[in-house]
Parts: sequence; structure tokens; C-alpha cells
Amino acid sequence: MEHQPITVSIERRVNPERIAEATAWVQSGIRMAGAFPGFLGSGWVRAGARSETWHMLYRFTDESTLEAWEDSDQRTHWLSDGREFMEQSRVEKRTGIEGWFDEPSEQQATAASAVTPPRWKQATSIWLGFFPLNLAFTVLVTAFIPGWDELGVFLHVLISTLTLAPIMTFWVLPFVTRLLRGWLHAPRRRLGVVELSPR
Repeated sequence: MEHQPITVSIERRVNPERIAEATAWVQSGIRMAGAFPGFLGSGWVRAGARSETWHMLYRFTDESTLEAWEDSDQRTHWLSDGREFMEQSRVEKRTGIEGWFDEPSEQQATAASAVTPPRWKQATSIWLGFFPLNLAFTVLVTAFIPGWDELGVFLHVLISTLTLAPIMTFWVLPFVTRLLRGWLHAPRRRLGVVELSPR
């Protein structure tokens, strides 16, 4: 079974009178998660300066590293410290590509715009992974598979996509998004949007 990066999206409601405490609490949680093996990055946004709804994301390399963080005593104590001013209302877990390149829902569109990379950055990231992979694949099969050129366009495309799609999904794109994380999730200057904090 292949391991896939997992992105956790959490919606929390915050007491608007305790924004400063909540901000410090979230930042301490990000620092804490960043010390755990497998941590790939995290971020949080809110729709307005006094919005009660906050959207938070964090990402780990696979299920086991995520569970180590979520089952840790440190996280349990951290959650306990925030119960007075923050309550959790929704949690979603997504694997592979979709965790980064997910379309925000209508309710989350304003807040999530700082989290989801623009489409041109998504396209650039995919191309930067796919071009060298496709080039290497073409060179290798042409050089080492006898009769490759005689297979025809249909079989070329069929074999290439069946081979390259899982490689892109499980290895290449997660690597590219980690490598370009700072650029992909560069903060946008909008009222009430808080900068992402990748490790």
C-alpha cells in the first residue's frame, strides 16, 4: 500500500472577544506540530478581522505520522488550553493531490483564497513535475523497449498515462509541492487573512 500525504482541514469557531489569545494559541500549535516527524506545513485563515469562523490546515507525509501528532500528549494539552475560547465544528481529511489543489466551498471561498494556490501556480507546478518525468520516460522506453516506435499512438498514450499518472500522484507532485511550498502559498494582502506558516 502506497503512503500518501494527508491534509487535514479544520473549521473552528472562535470567541471574537479573545482573538489575541486564539492567535497565540494557533501559532503555538503550528510550532508544536512542526517539531513532529512528517510535518509538511500548516496554515490558518479567517474571513474578517473579527470573524468567528477560522479555517486551519496542516499536512503530514502519511497516516502514521499524522496519527503520531494527533494522538500525542502535546496536542491533547494544547487542545485543552484552547477550549475556553475556541470550539471545533468540522474536520476533513484529504490525501494525495486533492489536499492542496482543492476547490473551496462557497462558504469558505473568502478565507480559503489565501490557502489554495492560484490556478496558474497549480498548472505551473504540475508542468514542472510532468515535463521532466515524461521526457525521462520517453527516452528510456525508446532506448530500452524493442519495437516501442511501432506500437502506434494509441498504445503509446495508453501505456504512458497508465505508468506516469500514479508516479505523478504519489511521488512527483508531492515532491514538487513541498519544494515550491513557499511560492505556492505566498500570502495575499487581504484584510483578515493570516499568512500561512509552512515549516
